[in-house]
Amino acid sequence: MGTEDSHGEPDEQVRLVVGLGNPGAKYAATRHNIGFRVVDRLAAEFGIDIGREKFNAQFGRGRMIGLDVVLAKPLAYMNLSGPPVRAVADYFRIPLQTVVVVHDDIDLDYGRIKIKAKGGHGGHNGIRSVINAFGGGDFTRLRVGIGRSDAGAQVADYVLDQFTREEAAQLPHLIDRARDAVVTILSKGTKVGMNQFNMKPVSQTD
Repeated sequence: MGTEDSHGEPDEQVRLVVGLGNPGAKYAATRHNIGFRVVDRLAAEFGIDIGREKFNAQFGRGRMIGLDVVLAKPLAYMNLSGPPVRAVADYFRIPLQTVVVVHDDIDLDYGRIKIKAKGGHGGHNGIRSVINAFGGGDFTRLRVGIGRSDAGAQVADYVLDQFTREEAAQLPHLIDRARDAVVTILSKGTKVGMNQFNMKPVSQTD
C-alpha cells in the first residue's frame, strides 16, 4: 500500500483530515473548536457528509480535488482525542503519515496559520493525545493561531471562551485560509503548503 512522505508529494493513498475540538453546543463557538469549524467548512464545500458516528467520532468519506479523503471530528473531549482518531485511521487503513490534524494554537498570533510536518505536542492536549494513541508524531499538523489573552486570563479559560467581536469579524477569512491550506497539503504536499502558508497572516482582503 502506498504512503505519503510527510515532506514530499502525495500519492493516491486515502487521506484523513481531522479537526480537534470539544463536543456539544456549549463548546461549539469557542476558540478551542476552530479545528471542528475548519473540517465543517471542508465538508460543506466538497459535499462530504460527515454525519456518520462510530468509534466516538463523527466522520465521512468523499472526494476532494480528485482525492479519496476522510474528514473526522473526535467526539471525546480534547485531551482524549487520540483514541477516536486512531480508531478511524485503523478502520480505513490510513497510515499515520497521511493524517492531517487541524487544531488551535495559542503560540501563534490570531490570524496566523502554520503547517508542521511532524514533531511533539507543543503543550496542546489534543495533539498529545493523538501522539500517544499512535505512538508517534509523524503526522502533519495545521496550527491555527488564536493568540493569547491580552487580559492575562488562564489558558484553559481563554481557549474555552468565545472569540471577541473583532476576532469574530476575521474568523470566516481565517477558516477559509485554513481550508485552502488543507487543500494545498493534500494536492501538492506538505513542503509546498509550508512555503505558501507559514509566513502570511490572514487579512480581510485575502
